[in-house]
Amino acid sequence: MASIWTSETTIRKRDSLPGDMQIPAAVIGGGLTGILTAYFLQQAGIRTAVLEADRIGGGQTKNTTAKITSQHSLIYDHLIQTFGAKSAADYALANETAISDYERLIQEKNIACDFVKCPACLYSKSEKMMLQQEAAAAAAVGIQASFATDSELPFAAAGVVKFENQARFEPLPFLAAIAEEVTVYEQTNVLKVEGNHVLTDRGCVTAEHIIFAAHYPFINVPGYYFARMYQKRSYVLALEGTPLLQAMYLGIDPDGLSFRSQRGMLLLGGGSHRTGSNQQGGQYQMLRETAASLYPGCTETAHWSAQDCMTLDGLPYIGRFSRRMPDWYLATGFGKWGMTSAMASARILTALITGQDCPQADIFSPQRHFTFRAARELVFHTMQTAVGLTKHLLPAHNDKFIPNCPHMGCRLEWNPEEQSFDCPCHGSRFHQDGRLMDGPAQTDCTSR
Repeated sequence: MASIWTSETTIRKRDSLPGDMQIPAAVIGGGLTGILTAYFLQQAGIRTAVLEADRIGGGQTKNTTAKITSQHSLIYDHLIQTFGAKSAADYALANETAISDYERLIQEKNIACDFVKCPACLYSKSEKMMLQQEAAAAAAVGIQASFATDSELPFAAAGVVKFENQARFEPLPFLAAIAEEVTVYEQTNVLKVEGNHVLTDRGCVTAEHIIFAAHYPFINVPGYYFARMYQKRSYVLALEGTPLLQAMYLGIDPDGLSFRSQRGMLLLGGGSHRTGSNQQGGQYQMLRETAASLYPGCTETAHWSAQDCMTLDGLPYIGRFSRRMPDWYLATGFGKWGMTSAMASARILTALITGQDCPQADIFSPQRHFTFRAARELVFHTMQTAVGLTKHLLPAHNDKFIPNCPHMGCRLEWNPEEQSFDCPCHGSRFHQDGRLMDGPAQTDCTSR
């Protein structure tokens, strides 16, 4: 179940951390966010090292659908209503600038990553008014957005919101090129962080600035991100024998799908669910049946899944980790918009660390005010976590091991789609034998 990006790109291996080290900045995580942050910090004159537990791009970066877009579902009308027009405009500017930054870097460094400018569209089969409102809100904050009813989709849509001048690309060739310009230590697992000390299984790194860029922060206190985020999984098929689309599409309906073309293939995505709530499976089968219905005679060439961190108010956490730790920074909670958010994070964190003015940082701050939407989501998230925590008191239904997550003790749930044990509380995932697949857990699940 490897993505098409993984099968097409090999990234050069790096050595592990050779021992104790002192350096101005340490980045935890060698995905797109960590590598870009290290790149911009070094461009600003701050010597930086990236600490990666496995391989560069070995986490969620390799599983993206690789849309570079400021169109993040129905967000701009919500932002204006909740945070005000200025904050909504700041959010739009940060993401529109990220698209331009990708284009500039790719052109300057002549990176062959199939970067293509194209529109990004939201669609609905039944809802028109919400899309019209979103188009108006996006246009009001400076995005070239419009509403229409026609599209390239293989079915009729009640409405479509089109953002112009968005982009798509291949993430791993881009990542490989940028990583050549930063210092990365692979196979270096961070065990804990205490003050300015990053303790790994290869030595201790002492740094003035510590950046958490490993998808989901594994430290629970301070910050309490375990109570402020959850994770969702989604699924993708790569199809041949379908019409190719000029634009990218995302459905806002409960059963909405994602469409984008890539080098003669169509990437069809959907089946999203909270991690740990997929006991019945069936997501890939649903996509296959949908593909056969929409594109008779098409052929599946690959399939894979992705995992995304979701915040309570729908906005990423980018900034200082907590008020108690002013030299710690993080970037997480990107939802399904990791490519654009990675670039925006790198720019914002570099500005904060170097003392530059960055008005766009406020809307992303982990210390931003708590909204009604966040309060409502917190209640639901807390209930889900409580159920997971109490289930470990019940007998296990698996004869291999008692599946309790080592992160905070939640009872794991079996995911038949991917033959894994998944945590419904915070999204950690494990192989059948208990080996760790995804964090925030840091260790294997070996309880019996």
